[in-house]
Amino acid sequence: MTRWTVDAASAGVRLDKFLADAARLGSRSRAATALERGKLSINDAELTLADASRRLVAGESIQFWADRPGSARAPSRRPPRPGELPILYEDDALIVVDKPAGLLAVPLERREDAPSVEDMLAMYLRPKGKRRPLVVHRIDRDTSGLVVFALRPDALNGLKDQFRRREPERVYLAVVYGHPSPPHGQWDDHLVWDRKALIQKETHPKDPAGQLARSRYKTIERFEDASLIEVKLVTGRRNQIRLQARLRGHTLVGEQRYTYGADDLRDIPFKRQALHAFRLGFIHPLTQDPIAFEAPLPPDMHELLCRLRQRKND
Repeated sequence: MTRWTVDAASAGVRLDKFLADAARLGSRSRAATALERGKLSINDAELTLADASRRLVAGESIQFWADRPGSARAPSRRPPRPGELPILYEDDALIVVDKPAGLLAVPLERREDAPSVEDMLAMYLRPKGKRRPLVVHRIDRDTSGLVVFALRPDALNGLKDQFRRREPERVYLAVVYGHPSPPHGQWDDHLVWDRKALIQKETHPKDPAGQLARSRYKTIERFEDASLIEVKLVTGRRNQIRLQARLRGHTLVGEQRYTYGADDLRDIPFKRQALHAFRLGFIHPLTQDPIAFEAPLPPDMHELLCRLRQRKND
């Protein structure tokens, strides 16, 4: 066990900044990991990741157990029960859901036991005498936000035709490292899906297997070492925003798959990629009326922005 005593010079400093000193844990990412795993305490009271922004008091004693399994655990992501799933709109043709992060949009063949929005909607619709929802599109498991499902074949065909023609409005909010320059613009890349590695890769424009990926972005808010950006999809390739941001050195905060740079450049703790499907608009496939939906930022991303604003003002 290692013990550090807070001296007068460190009084008022954030806990994670204190721990990130080279003489202690060396980076905020290591500090976040130690907090999350229950390896730290102050005056014998165990700390968690929620204490990262705690201001230290002179004379406090901080204990660190490098080899301790830890008793703190990340909050369990219990999938919502069917009645708890945030349904924003429902009629006889379609249903729109604000998907929580950590929940699959559709089942995976290799993970039949993992809960999904599709399965939960099926349970929700069954007592109403409605059929299983039909998949129109999907978003990543650890991305939160809007997904639409069809409830009848003609609605499915109409919606899929719109997505095929790239007509729906799909707008995301993302928190990325650094400050995109210029603060608004367009990203064009050619991507190819690696079926073996299960990741998206950049490829040459002349690669016959490559597909154009196009996104339009604008900076909403700048922080000390990160930015909140809005990204509007023109195309809809798998993991498109995550890779396009990474290719420009602006990895999403919390990103685990598409990373860029040394670990010490990714020291903002967040348990998933900070990406939220914020707005979805399309033409109703039966009434032909334009409809649009917005999903507010989930609590974890709201808390992340609050931390970044506080960090900017420190």
